[in-house]
Amino acid sequence: MNNFYRISLLALFAATSGMAQAQKSVKDTLNLDSVIIKEGRAKHLPNIQGTYIFAGKKTFLVYPDAGKANLATNNARMTLAKIPGFNVWEMDGAGLQLNIGTRGTDPHRSIEMNMRQNGYNTNSDAFGYPENHYNVPFEAIAEIQYVRGSAALQFGPQFGGMVNYKIKEGDSTKVLGFESNQTAGSNNFFNSYNAVGGKVGKVSYYAFYSTRRGDGWRPNAAFDYHSYYANIKYQFNSKGSIALQFSRSDYVQQIAGGLTDAQFAENNRQSFRARNFFNPEINIPALLFNYAFNPDTKLEVIAQGLFGQRNSVQFINTPNIKDTVNTSLKTFNPRQVDRDYYAGFTTEARLLHSYKLGDLKSTFTTGIRYFEETTKRKQKGVGTIASDFDLSLVKPYAIDLNLRSFNFATFAENIFQVTQAFTITPGVRYEVINSTTSGFIANGATNVGYKGNRNFPVFGTGLQYQFANGSQLYANGSQAYRPYLYAAVTPADNLTVIDPNIKDSRGYSFDLGYRGHISYIFNYDIGGFYVRYNNRAGTINQVDAQNVSHLYLTNVGNGTAKGVEAFTEVSLLRSFDSHANSDLRLFNSLAYTHGRYVSGAINVSGKNVSLVGNHLENVPDWINRTGLTFLSGPVSSTLQLSYTSKSFSDANNTVSSSTGAIGVVPAYHVFDWSFNYSFLKNYHISASVNNIANAKYFTRRINMYPGPGILPADGRTFNVGFGIKL
Repeated sequence: MNNFYRISLLALFAATSGMAQAQKSVKDTLNLDSVIIKEGRAKHLPNIQGTYIFAGKKTFLVYPDAGKANLATNNARMTLAKIPGFNVWEMDGAGLQLNIGTRGTDPHRSIEMNMRQNGYNTNSDAFGYPENHYNVPFEAIAEIQYVRGSAALQFGPQFGGMVNYKIKEGDSTKVLGFESNQTAGSNNFFNSYNAVGGKVGKVSYYAFYSTRRGDGWRPNAAFDYHSYYANIKYQFNSKGSIALQFSRSDYVQQIAGGLTDAQFAENNRQSFRARNFFNPEINIPALLFNYAFNPDTKLEVIAQGLFGQRNSVQFINTPNIKDTVNTSLKTFNPRQVDRDYYAGFTTEARLLHSYKLGDLKSTFTTGIRYFEETTKRKQKGVGTIASDFDLSLVKPYAIDLNLRSFNFATFAENIFQVTQAFTITPGVRYEVINSTTSGFIANGATNVGYKGNRNFPVFGTGLQYQFANGSQLYANGSQAYRPYLYAAVTPADNLTVIDPNIKDSRGYSFDLGYRGHISYIFNYDIGGFYVRYNNRAGTINQVDAQNVSHLYLTNVGNGTAKGVEAFTEVSLLRSFDSHANSDLRLFNSLAYTHGRYVSGAINVSGKNVSLVGNHLENVPDWINRTGLTFLSGPVSSTLQLSYTSKSFSDANNTVSSSTGAIGVVPAYHVFDWSFNYSFLKNYHISASVNNIANAKYFTRRINMYPGPGILPADGRTFNVGFGIKL
């Protein structure tokens, strides 16, 4: 990181420590909470919300806003900018997938995050294949909740934490409300979001339909996306309600493919794949029951299903091998067809009870989870020689498997109110995870019969001290666990060899932080963290006995990620005039992550080479996002700079390779701008420019879909929109 960033960060920390001396009373802080919520500032979650406990945990609450992020393209680096440390992989410029990781976790389709919507899971399989193929349009989200570290106790044992999207609800003062946003932009981009909602007697409802399509920034990158959602809620009395929800997302995306380093340097916009396509379709029905027996006792039961499929048809090979006419066949080569079919069911029940312990009120929550899921995986089918999206086969699948996951879990947490200001929140979760695999690989030559049964507890504790000025000192520690995935049993591509003795990953994390706000002028959350990640699964570049180089998936060693995460935001204009109708806000979201291997070795050409001191894969040391937001009556606008330092794509920190599949990911800067203007009460116009400076960069290298090779990030793009809300 250059001197400019170091000086800027020191100034921000100096401002934090200096302004902390001028904080207001608790009464002033509480009175100003409504202002903070109304103006959409980022904040942390309350100690108790519904049947959930968040005391002593590092949490964030973010409100998406068109004037602060490009919601039409699901721009994650802007929408999530105020959560420090999110490493965002950019698979496309249309926001068709959310790829986020943090503190040493893998960002690929948010695979190490517990992804939720309205409290229930959206990962395709929470354990065997936890990639998040479902994607909701950001225009539909009322708020984004994020819980780090000790989220394990209430949501699962994952390293990455929990992200929950709370979808908008209908206006309870209207029988029928309507919202519509239409956005068009570069490369024939078009996005349409349309929603209705309202309340009739005891029944409230909200539903939306969203579609997004375009040609993509690179050739061969067209997409067509659809998303649907409906929520009907019946409030049968003042104590209880039941809601039926249904969500669906699907899209067909043409895949432009990866590039080698030389190809990227020559022209980062070029593409050598015109016949590759990807198509996920995910359906999530859910039934939500809430009942408050009294103000101190609440019950929540959620039953949900997840049904869908993930399909791809591709010419899979390294980018230095072009997809051209086969001279002997006189046609294109047949493509590979891969298909997954998902059928899952989950029930989670939670009970929260507050009680007197001495003169103070403490709170206990407990819950159970039942989950079962079947994935039918059919891979390496020989497809047609056609160029369109065609999943038909010429020869049968080489891999045909039934993958089953069963999970039973129970947890308990308790907020012990030791004093009016100090709380201790211990907790425990017990997991039972059973995985079975049956079927065949290699066209029936090898039968697969795998069973993996795991039973283990996960412990954690949170501490929190509430100061009289409204600020909080918090600390927590929690164990974490990640079973190895189905991909560790059956490779999905021709470029990777799997270690047959791969093990589950285990570890733990610690947080220590200080957060609060000074009136409506300044808010902050600054802390340090430490994560231990044992038996870390990853790929290394290895040369076999025939002197052939390939990627090897194995437990590469034990790693740690430690560092600092800091969010600060200051109201520049209102610092001088508290009654000003306008404001200029400067925010900074910083993460320094020292992610390194502390043990482990790999075999290179018959010699063991130590990994100690190597960078963890895909973990940049620095991620910093700085933004300036202008607010004045109907106008809101944000200019943001995002900086991410270099990272490595494999454990042995290869600098480059001939195929582009492994190597260094260089540091990059990206400027983004968004604007929103409301007029005549019910109308607004918006505009956004992504990558204003047209930076030439990429965020990842990959050895599988949608590569292999370097995946170039989009250059400069823009869009403009018009919206109405009645």
